[in-house]
Amino acid sequence: MKSLTWRLYQEVRPYSWHLAALFSLGLLGTPLALLTPMPLKIAVDSVIGSHRLPRYVDVVLPAAIKDSQSGLLAMAAVFVILLAFLNQLREFGTSVLTAYAGEQMLRGFRTKLFRHVQRLSLSYHDSRGTADSIYRIQYDAGALQNIFITGIVPSVSSVVTVASMVYVTARINWKFALVGLSVAPFILIVSRHYRRELRSQSRKVRHIESSALSVVQEVLVSVRVVKAFGQEGREEGRFMQKSNEGMQARIQQTLIEGGYGMAVTLLTALGMAIVLYLGVVDIKSGRLTLGNLLLVMGYLGQLYSPLRTVGKKMATMQSHFVSAERAFALLDAAPEVVERENARSLARARGGMAFRQVSFSYENKGQPVLQEISFEVRPGQCVGIVGATGAGKTTLVNLLTRFYDPTEGDILLDGLDLREYKVADLRNQFGIVLQEPILFSTSIAENIAYARPGAAQSEIVDAARSANAHDFIVSLPDGYDTLVGERGMRLSGGERQRLSVARAFLKDAPILILDEPTSSIDAKTEAALLETMERLVRGRTTFIITHRLSALKHCDMIVTIEKGRLVAVEPGTKVLQL
Repeated sequence: MKSLTWRLYQEVRPYSWHLAALFSLGLLGTPLALLTPMPLKIAVDSVIGSHRLPRYVDVVLPAAIKDSQSGLLAMAAVFVILLAFLNQLREFGTSVLTAYAGEQMLRGFRTKLFRHVQRLSLSYHDSRGTADSIYRIQYDAGALQNIFITGIVPSVSSVVTVASMVYVTARINWKFALVGLSVAPFILIVSRHYRRELRSQSRKVRHIESSALSVVQEVLVSVRVVKAFGQEGREEGRFMQKSNEGMQARIQQTLIEGGYGMAVTLLTALGMAIVLYLGVVDIKSGRLTLGNLLLVMGYLGQLYSPLRTVGKKMATMQSHFVSAERAFALLDAAPEVVERENARSLARARGGMAFRQVSFSYENKGQPVLQEISFEVRPGQCVGIVGATGAGKTTLVNLLTRFYDPTEGDILLDGLDLREYKVADLRNQFGIVLQEPILFSTSIAENIAYARPGAAQSEIVDAARSANAHDFIVSLPDGYDTLVGERGMRLSGGERQRLSVARAFLKDAPILILDEPTSSIDAKTEAALLETMERLVRGRTTFIITHRLSALKHCDMIVTIEKGRLVAVEPGTKVLQL
């Protein structure tokens, strides 16, 4: 596995110019920091006192200012204002560029994670759930910008500032520079001690927060069941338990970070105290001016400020590194259904299908869900699939669309193994109507057109007419522009199912999968829907999973599955005579 550092570098490489600009702005802070204590030194040594101006100031000032104490004082005051303005201008530019570059990085990385999570097999989502993936995309992805934009770039700039401060301080008094540097090794030792503990605690926090989000997601998706059984209090208790665990973990993390910050602050304060003591001794002995001591103290303050900043960032960076690890772990999850390199394109299938000794078990372990299934379907035939609940009927049709691949055996489409085709082309051959129709929180027209994005309004209306949905749609206040609400809950079950059928009409796929399409609707709605489906299945290879005999009256073949095994393949008329 590639190292975390290398993978982070690969992700931010497209944003090199943004980082370079940020780094340059950071470097501008060094000369401004070096100049900041200078007006105070001039005011103390050359205005209040009688010491000569520093040589690099003396050569640039006109004689009229150098020879006038009031002129020097005014110049020092103007210099304070100018430095403050320049520093604020630099910080403004840094803030704008930080926001722009950071948002660009975040958007790109989140998109990459979202693209990948859609490619993962259903088995991944079945085993992990959706909340963990949501957390990694929405929250862990932010680690990229935090590590580079607010972490590494400012830290590198701080290191340059520290080096400059040490150099200038050494030119004034080497003892002070040595004292200033003497605390650095101790800071590194403290940092190493706390780093592992912070990273371990951050992992714990992320895991608990993801679990808390999972509770919220489960409850909101199943809110009708929660209300029906009056379990709001129980679910609130579950959420509170996870929240309490998260709160305790975050407090523990804060305590660790606080201890780290306290240790760094005490070390830097010790360095400042030693310099102050030595400086006063040197002033009394005449080896140092008060202005130079103030200058040195100012430089040390700006020397230790970046050290404290780096120390604080090292603490928070451990949390960001953990988030980055979690985000990359999501990217490392490999889809189980993989497209072959030289997969065939498929424009429109004839629809002939064959199962050859097909067996399947989830995650290649445990009791097989399907065992040695073999039967053939000619193009245009309608196949009813019946059996007890849990017999493996839905799993069987899930193999058709390569939501999963068989553990053993082959499924052929028009004489070729499904794995020979491009996945997108293969799935484009299927129209699917599920027991619980899936609608998105957009308009009715957009939901129907989900089968074929870019379809003309007239085509959408024709599909709705074919599904006997047009009349109820136009009776709504906004017609085809009516918003259906989350998961289509503003419509009745029958209306949602008709839109699902209209979507299948619009797709006009050569193969249909109807998974219990009438199980959740009343008899009257069922009769109308069966009439609609009769038109839908004409000329198409169709697989109907159902427990209702009424849905099988147009089937050419009935396949019976029990406990994962094929027990009968009969003409459709035989079942109707039972």
